[in-house]
Order: sequence, then C-alpha cells, then structure tokens
Amino acid sequence: MKKILIVDDEKPILYLLKKFLTREGFNAITTEHGKEVNNILENQNIDLVILDIIMPEVEGLEIIRAIKKTHDTIKIIAISGGGRIGPENYLKLASMIGAHYTMKKPLDLEKLLLIVKNLLK
Repeated sequence: MKKILIVDDEKPILYLLKKFLTREGFNAITTEHGKEVNNILENQNIDLVILDIIMPEVEGLEIIRAIKKTHDTIKIIAISGGGRIGPENYLKLASMIGAHYTMKKPLDLEKLLLIVKNLLK
C-alpha cells in the first residue's frame, strides 16, 4: 500500500484529505507542523507528499527543497490557497524547485486522485 504524507496547517484539510485518500486505498498520514516532516520521512517509507505552501514555522517551499536534497525519489504535490503574492506565484515557485504537480485550493478531489495515481504508478 502506497503511503502518503499530508502536510497542512488547516486541520479540516488534513481530515478531508486523509479520509478521502484512505477510502481510495492509500495509507495516509498527516501533520500540521512542517517542522515534523523531516522526522517522518526519516522514520517511514513515504511515497508521496501533499504539501501546503503557506504554513507557520516552516513554509512548504523550504520543505520541498529539503525533500529534494534528502529523499529525491518522493513525489511532491504542492497546494496553496493564496498568500500575499497569490497562489499562482507560490505554486510556480514550488514547481521550479521540484514539486511534481501543483494545485490551487479549494482542491478538486477527483483531479487530485488522478494525479496521485499517476505519480505513484
């Protein structure tokens, strides 16, 4: 079973994505703290990370850079709902530094599922 780590500081997003992806047959784990990502990646076999860009403590762009340095086989989907420069700009940056796919919030769950399945082939 493929394991997906969902990282977002919004608890409703974590709950929704975990429930949806689990129902679709994935092992989904969550954290709302970007600073926990490295520890999770070191201790679990993660296949894909779904990651919010704008978060307190550690932003998603920093996490993408760290994943690419230490776990470059892990697939990354970056998500964003806004920020000072708009989600498009943050997502463009995420793609430039290594995210495999980007999506704006609110998420289209069926589209997300297709992307997840494609990345985990």
